[in-house]
Amino acid sequence: MPVISARGLGYRHATRPQPAFQGVDLDVERGERILITGDSGSGKSTLLSLIAGLAGDDEDGHRLGTLAIEGTVGMVLQDPDSQVIYGRVGDDVAFGAENTATPPAEIWPRVRSALDAVGLDLPLNHPTARLSGGQKQRLALAGILAMGAQIIVLDEPTANLDPRGRAEVISAVDRACEVTGATLIVVEHRPHFWEGVVQKYYRLDGTGLEQIFELPTGPQLPPSRGVAHGTQPAVAADELVTRAGAAAPLRVPEGYSTVITGPNGSGKTTLALTLAGLLQPRAGRVAYSDGIARGLSTAPHTWSSLHLAQRIGYVFQEPEHQFVTSSVRAELELTGASPGRISELTQRFRLTHVMDANPFTLSGGEKRRLSVVTALANAPRLVVLDEPTFGQDDRTFTELAGLLRELTADGVTVVSITHDEIFIDSLGDHTIEVGRGAE
Repeated sequence: MPVISARGLGYRHATRPQPAFQGVDLDVERGERILITGDSGSGKSTLLSLIAGLAGDDEDGHRLGTLAIEGTVGMVLQDPDSQVIYGRVGDDVAFGAENTATPPAEIWPRVRSALDAVGLDLPLNHPTARLSGGQKQRLALAGILAMGAQIIVLDEPTANLDPRGRAEVISAVDRACEVTGATLIVVEHRPHFWEGVVQKYYRLDGTGLEQIFELPTGPQLPPSRGVAHGTQPAVAADELVTRAGAAAPLRVPEGYSTVITGPNGSGKTTLALTLAGLLQPRAGRVAYSDGIARGLSTAPHTWSSLHLAQRIGYVFQEPEHQFVTSSVRAELELTGASPGRISELTQRFRLTHVMDANPFTLSGGEKRRLSVVTALANAPRLVVLDEPTFGQDDRTFTELAGLLRELTADGVTVVSITHDEIFIDSLGDHTIEVGRGAE
């Protein structure tokens, strides 16, 4: 018998008129490994939530069709930090087992065995705050193994990781499945990363789930253009010390696309927040060109929120951190942008069909696109984006990269934190590499 069997499966969020997905027929055998891809907003994460028992018939939504699960399901999410519960590695891995009535004598042997299975060779009292992003994902994987999960469900587990962390997580998943015999379901926009680990590939779209035999090649983008000699800086900082430590002297060329790269935990986000005036530096100062500052001479972290929004757009790594209303429409109206500007951007980013939806019910890719729209609404001259392409399918990835290139053509300065090699090759006119952080 299959450990997962779905017939006509679908789900409709309470705030959405159309189902997130529908018509899914699927049988997964014990120990089988499958990967599901599909367009942003096609319902992949919602499907995983149903399989993991995190979405059901209640005030939040309604399930369609039938779903039968045989075995315990454990789920690992996109964001490494959102799954860390305790301050020490051993306690964090033990949490799931402790809450599923595991006999006390079995818990700590399970913890050690799970850590070994994912290749996380650390003392049980090692601080979780000192783990890299890849280590945190392996920690989450160890936690569901210690809980006794027989079905492992992964929702884009490498989306926010540097190449090293991505390779570590994929290897850890492969090893864990070999050791435990667990069934594996992965949702991923870049399925070629998982070749040799999964056995079958599926694509989810409006008509249901279809097995595919040829993997997408990934976005095809034009190369970066380099910076012309003599270009003036849009942002400059010397002797800058952020909360993550001292930063090398830097210049961000005006009207170009700059990428900030470096390992997880190396301080990229802290640097970007400081450059955008959202964090006060511990020492030194950030200076902007006249085109950005527009008459303001005080330190940017002292500017009012209105002055900042008119000059600098910021897209947070976690889109939810930017949402404060109960509908996409209200979220956009809150920016103060004109109705014409809002209409232009929502059509460009294909968000018109979710204007009345709660932002928190959108897919990961839709949330990212909404966060970009809110940052661009007031036409700032400096745009800073933290992992702008995570959760995007090839089409929306290409569209977003094209929009950022159009911004630079109009003289807007773009700064992006990214691990994505394709994005770096195309939008890396200038590169700032941040040093190695937690390992």
